[in-house]
Amino acid sequence: QVQLVESGGGLVQPGGSLRLSCAASGHIDRFNAMGWYRQAPGKQRELVADSTSGGRTHYLDSVKGRFTISRDNAKNTVYLQMNSLKPEDTAVYYCNAANRPRGMDYWGKGTLVTVSS
Repeated sequence: QVQLVESGGGLVQPGGSLRLSCAASGHIDRFNAMGWYRQAPGKQRELVADSTSGGRTHYLDSVKGRFTISRDNAKNTVYLQMNSLKPEDTAVYYCNAANRPRGMDYWGKGTLVTVSS
């Protein structure tokens, strides 16, 4: 069983920055994709950004140019650097680690990001 623990959420003013971290209990190089999802109140969970084992990254259109995902296999940690935050970025952010062809799909419990003045 893999545990994912997110940290780094909090309250930030519009235009501010936060860096989310997701620490995994095991080696993350076995996952072919690690990503960040978010869910705002009353909305469905959506993919914000992911990073594949091949080094490719994908971003939600609304965060392109503002968010950056990175992974440190040596530390078994994935990061999400969020800059120029907007109130519409307010949500619970979840870390995901997956290798779905092998039946692996793990989620963290989430960390709340609130963007408000």
